[in-house]
Amino acid sequence: MFFVVSKVFWFFLQPLNLSLFLLLAGVVALLAGWRRLAITGCLGGFSILALATWTSLGAILLNPLEERFQRPNLLEKVDGIVVLGGGLEGAINLVRGGYELNRAGDRFVETAILARRFPDAKIVVSGGVGSLLLDGEGDAATAERLLTALGVEPERLVLENDSRNTYENAVFTKRLVSPKSGETWLLVTSAFHMPRSMALFRKADFAVLPWPVDYRTSGQEGVGLLRDNPTDALQNTTMAIREWIGLVAYWLSGKIASPFPGPV
Repeated sequence: MFFVVSKVFWFFLQPLNLSLFLLLAGVVALLAGWRRLAITGCLGGFSILALATWTSLGAILLNPLEERFQRPNLLEKVDGIVVLGGGLEGAINLVRGGYELNRAGDRFVETAILARRFPDAKIVVSGGVGSLLLDGEGDAATAERLLTALGVEPERLVLENDSRNTYENAVFTKRLVSPKSGETWLLVTSAFHMPRSMALFRKADFAVLPWPVDYRTSGQEGVGLLRDNPTDALQNTTMAIREWIGLVAYWLSGKIASPFPGPV
């Protein structure tokens, strides 16, 4: 139920959809003769879209998330590496049978690099189909083709292809690999996604070290207009709002202990 509600809620609240719904409401209100309501709806829709695409709002919201966790230094031994799905184009890969990457594909590139750096570590790919309506191939299934093509031995791979969100990533992965006390595990995911991911793995009693990748900000954007191209700015704003809402929702539902988890 949490998965379905979260997907439906986010469909209406993400900036692009919300602005379109407000603009549509404004048009309907105008046709109905409700001039004040029409102006409010149209201005609201335009304002949301303008802030999301023409300002540095997205970078400002993303940067605190990206800076929250840093990579550990001087690791000599790693027993396992967990990479969270989300970096592969599931709908395309299901049809074409390849391993097309999206903007979060750094997760899998970095995992391949870590696999070479720590040749004895297990490589766990956690991620099924996270869409409510769209059909696609789970990232764990695609990642097997990608990582073996990049030279990772198939026997090192552990595939978790059932999880639909980050909560299930943590719970299902812990159940699958049964990590032992004293082992060192790395968690690879996008930097903005790391606070929620680390909190959920802690809640699942799976001790992991953060290995953030896929940075979307330089940390030097500041407040301003047209600091990025509109498409990337809109995506950054969308991802940032989604992540902050996700943190609060997981905290209110008891799935994580803090609305803004940090290093211990």
